[in-house]
Amino acid sequence: MNSTSSLRRIAFPLLLAVSLVSPILAQAQRWTEAQANAWYAKQPWLVGSDYIPGDAINQLEMWQATTFDPKEIDRELRWAQAAGMNTMRVFLQDQLWQQDPEGFKHRLDVFLAIAAGRQIRPMFVLFDSCWDPYPKLGPQHPPIPGVHNSGWVQSPGAVELANPSDYPRLRAYVRGVIGAFANDPRVLAWDVWNEPDNDNIGSYNKEELKNKNEIILELLPQVFAWARSVHPTQPLTSGVWYGDWSSFSTLSSMAKTQIENSDIVTFHNYGWPEDFADRVQDLEQYRRPIICTEYMARGAGSLIDTILPIAEKYDVGAINWGLVAGKTQTYLPWDSWQRPYVLEDPPVWYHDLFHPDGTPYREREIQIIRNLTGHAKLN
Repeated sequence: MNSTSSLRRIAFPLLLAVSLVSPILAQAQRWTEAQANAWYAKQPWLVGSDYIPGDAINQLEMWQATTFDPKEIDRELRWAQAAGMNTMRVFLQDQLWQQDPEGFKHRLDVFLAIAAGRQIRPMFVLFDSCWDPYPKLGPQHPPIPGVHNSGWVQSPGAVELANPSDYPRLRAYVRGVIGAFANDPRVLAWDVWNEPDNDNIGSYNKEELKNKNEIILELLPQVFAWARSVHPTQPLTSGVWYGDWSSFSTLSSMAKTQIENSDIVTFHNYGWPEDFADRVQDLEQYRRPIICTEYMARGAGSLIDTILPIAEKYDVGAINWGLVAGKTQTYLPWDSWQRPYVLEDPPVWYHDLFHPDGTPYREREIQIIRNLTGHAKLN
């Protein structure tokens, strides 16, 4: 931890103690800047991965009763803990609530117990606009050979988005999941919608609803309101991921909605170090805690080696895509949708840190994470 970060963590509680209502107290409004910064001052420097077990192709396979695998989850989170990580960003799916709300809450509780045992506090993602717009409960198809994230599903799917009669069920899902854990210190935060305006040009663009973005732009503030109505003690967020962030006026309509409703600022960046630093500086204008909830695409220039030290310098949380190479096949490049890597391995893994047996893809990356988080010194 750099000296600026350390001083900030000491100073904030002292400076704000007199004037603050603690964000731990239940409220139904967006946190103030002071409340958000007071919350962040109590956190360690947040470092982790976007996590799905290696034996799951998507959110449904991770969480459904027949394929939920606590032993595999504990085995893999042990590797994350040993690497010095203290958080994971974990995707949920609304149809799981429809299928079995009590069972789903139980499995979430089991997951939280496992994560807590590994000193990891997850950020849960409720909705997601990426990849397959037609999710289906039940057995999931096997990975498409050579293709990145060939089974990931959206939440809600196109059918639900197109039918306002489904929105009460979506509201029940948001309120039910967050309400069940609204006072649970094992939960770090709630990411209410991942990349809400992603149109999946390189994968499922032809299958997408033509007015998808317009629907979500109207729905997203409602989702934030549903979440706040159960008074979570954890912050809410939705991460911006593309466009011009140099001023609020240059943001897209969706990004403005995300920033205006988020307690803490989150973002995605898979670019070179200079671009990452520029993005952080753009977002500092909002004077709220900043967490990068997706980074590290080795083939695009985003590396643990170069990005994580910048995040540490600016006291920005850092969550890289992918912990373990598995059925999602996210170690394959994005362009595998146009040119599947069936007969050859990629020259460089795109995402993910560990082989399925727990061996690091690059030992140096794990050493860097351990060093910067204070877990161990570099050799």
